[in-house]
Amino acid sequence: MGCGLRKLEDPEDSSPGKIYSTLKRPQVETKTDTVYEYVLLDFSLEGSRPTVQYLASLSELPQALQPYYTQGYVLAALHPIILSVGRTRSLPFSLLYRAILARPRPSKQTASMCHSVPALKVEEWPLPGDSLTGDTVRALIDRVNSSARGGVRFVGSVLQQVSGISNGRVHSPKRGCRSPPRSPPRTPPGDRELEENTYSPDLRLLVFFHSWAPGCAPLDSLACQYHQGALSMRVSRKGQVVSALEADWLELTAAYYRKGWSLVDSFVYWDTPKGEPVPRSLEGLFVYEERSTAPPANDTIVVEQWTVIEGSNVKTDYGPLLHTLAEFGWLLTCVLPTPIIRHDSDGNLATKQVVFLQRPVRCQTAAQQRNQSMSVHSDVSSHSVSRAVTSPVPPEELSPTAGGIGGFPVFGGGYPSALSHLEEGGFEQEEGKAEVTCM
Repeated sequence: MGCGLRKLEDPEDSSPGKIYSTLKRPQVETKTDTVYEYVLLDFSLEGSRPTVQYLASLSELPQALQPYYTQGYVLAALHPIILSVGRTRSLPFSLLYRAILARPRPSKQTASMCHSVPALKVEEWPLPGDSLTGDTVRALIDRVNSSARGGVRFVGSVLQQVSGISNGRVHSPKRGCRSPPRSPPRTPPGDRELEENTYSPDLRLLVFFHSWAPGCAPLDSLACQYHQGALSMRVSRKGQVVSALEADWLELTAAYYRKGWSLVDSFVYWDTPKGEPVPRSLEGLFVYEERSTAPPANDTIVVEQWTVIEGSNVKTDYGPLLHTLAEFGWLLTCVLPTPIIRHDSDGNLATKQVVFLQRPVRCQTAAQQRNQSMSVHSDVSSHSVSRAVTSPVPPEELSPTAGGIGGFPVFGGGYPSALSHLEEGGFEQEEGKAEVTCM
């Protein structure tokens, strides 16, 4: 199409983040019939974090989140905060995870239309080899579809390394996959290859599902189908370590959002096979959910955001912006962690994540939609407030900003207008400055 690529941003760029959207800012801030409430929970798989809830395994997550589920919250996304991909040793906080829970704000209307709250289930799928391949990921999506035909709904997955000795010890999460080899692809593995331990696997995929009691599931949650979509990024490196990335997020996802699908998970081939040249681009797969009913097309917001960790607490993150967008009906569906890691001037660890939100398109013509399919980036400044809870909070006292339950700290409390930190008119086109994604 003759669409030129912009120069990759300076790896030392200190801007706190960027926002890309199919809409201009006034439309982003348009009220809708649905308002969401979010709770952000950080926890660790190692016991040395005094202000972060400890879990021996992510398999314990359904039980740990049950008090929130009784209040109508459900898991929207789960991701490791730090990725140590390409590094010779694991970094601090490599076993620190974040769960984002969401619910529509309760109202008389939603109370009368209330469905049974789903139960969160987790399955452990052993995998062959020391990293994922494209064929294995495609086989995993086939297996997710097989499970979905049984009436469950896929929430997301987390890739973990375990030691070669069968003690189940978890090492640093590697949310990345190995780049496909430069040879003809082999036949995709089936369920038997994924399940059997004939390969002495040191990887496992924790897969999370929602399930309902018979007859209680919402109609649009039955018989969901899951599809793969392309994911490609341009990267800068320092040695083997990814130091900056850039992607045409809207161009990659637009066709799927127009179908009304939801982006629910992602896999990126962060690792480079030994002996191969270090690539300047990375590939992966997005996983999209197609519901059984015919939903409207979706608009989207993509946020590239720095998360800063001070001590053992999250100091700066996407929490305040998420709470602000929730007031306008924006639903978070996926967070893509990256191995981009730096230290700020105070010595705090900072890492970049990519957050995906969506909202049904309001009544507009197709021509209007095409005219609005542009990405405009603006600086984001979001400083979350962490509140550690030293004792359990009764479920009846639960609120999105009231601390936590069962000892979980809740980050991103309060509802500051994070969009006010953007330059005035930040979503608007500015002469000579708008970044237009060629569709």
